[in-house]
Amino acid sequence: MSDIQSKDSSKLSAFKKLTAVKGMNDVLPGESAKWEWLESKVRTLMAQYAYRNIRTPIVEPTALFVRGLGEVTDIVEKEMYSFEDRLNGEALTLRPESTAGVVRAVVEHNMLYEGGKRLYYMGPMFRHERPQRGRYRQFHQIGAEVLGFQGPEIDAEVILLAHDLWQAIGLKDVRLELNSLGQPPERLAHRSALIQHFEKHQDLLDEDAKRRLYTNPLRILDTKNPAMKDVVESAPKLMDFLGEVSLAHFNALRQILDINGVHYTLNPRLVRGMDYYNLTVFEFITDQLGSQGTVCGGGRYDYLIEQVGGKPAPAVGWALGLERVLALLEEQGALPPDAVPDAYAIVPDASTLPLVLKYLRSLRGLGIKVQMHAGSGEGVGSMKSQFKKADGSGAAYALIFGADELSQNKVSVKSLRDGNGAQRSESLDNLETWAHSLQFPH
Repeated sequence: MSDIQSKDSSKLSAFKKLTAVKGMNDVLPGESAKWEWLESKVRTLMAQYAYRNIRTPIVEPTALFVRGLGEVTDIVEKEMYSFEDRLNGEALTLRPESTAGVVRAVVEHNMLYEGGKRLYYMGPMFRHERPQRGRYRQFHQIGAEVLGFQGPEIDAEVILLAHDLWQAIGLKDVRLELNSLGQPPERLAHRSALIQHFEKHQDLLDEDAKRRLYTNPLRILDTKNPAMKDVVESAPKLMDFLGEVSLAHFNALRQILDINGVHYTLNPRLVRGMDYYNLTVFEFITDQLGSQGTVCGGGRYDYLIEQVGGKPAPAVGWALGLERVLALLEEQGALPPDAVPDAYAIVPDASTLPLVLKYLRSLRGLGIKVQMHAGSGEGVGSMKSQFKKADGSGAAYALIFGADELSQNKVSVKSLRDGNGAQRSESLDNLETWAHSLQFPH
């Protein structure tokens, strides 16, 4: 080794190994296949409900979330990744959730001009919090938003959409909890009653609750502190402050869910973490993921469109945590196996690769998943090593493109999974007559 090579080598070895940011994870091929499966199920169901996909930027103006989520929410106060644009000084934030961004896009592009919209999204969100199972700093959400419709039947539709998704992916043991937050005047009356109640029991409040007492007392009801359970349970119930119209909306929603056989429980403490909700709020909850029990949550947000600068219009929606759903499916043993090819192409002679590639492209055009043996730069390897890789690929069949077979325009098809290693010869001139048999091994 020359002195120059030696210096270059030592220089490279001096570089510190770089790793991903804490709480922001790589999704490797064995796992991403499960993500793709879930996303495919979602796309199919959304199409059946006539929801259309929307994709908004990951970076939004910080003011969008401060105005939309509420200045004294945990997300805005503690969890947002916010920074100043070095070029123009604009305050920007990595989106911590997607509803506000969807509403911003709907307003900016005047999407409600021709009537209401049913939309869905998928993508990464960012919150600076302590990473734990099912809760990461970069996490992924799938959401459904319906804008421009105000009836309780729309609240029911989005809940039924989530309920049908659980059935489509085989998710079990997820319970639905419901509440109504009423309208702003009703919440204001309830807020005053809450403050009076908690003022009488200030010695029982933790620091978080004391901080929220006069800014957002409703969020005290959502505390996870067991020491505050009794004082929260005895607090005034928002349901007792609801007027006739709000109650009628909530009861109509419940009636639709009852008719459709969707079981739920009423939870008067359910308030959600954003200030933009009114009337219906709901969560789908599991007991199988420890403290991270909420799998999907949402509700109605009739005032957010106006807060973002649009003309007043009603809206309702939900978001689910993709990582949490996958973790729950794994816990229940309901995830599909890793994606594998239908067949593995064994090529004894590298000189035949150009012709073999032509046939493999034809097979793929017929919908067959084929993995080609690679490595011609160092020799294609022995038949034994190629068969070992074929077996390791998980493919059901090996396609052997030997010299004798190719001279007759044929390929040998060998079963890798039936235990007998049965082998047959097939014509390369008539791929379409036998190709689909590779997808259904016997």
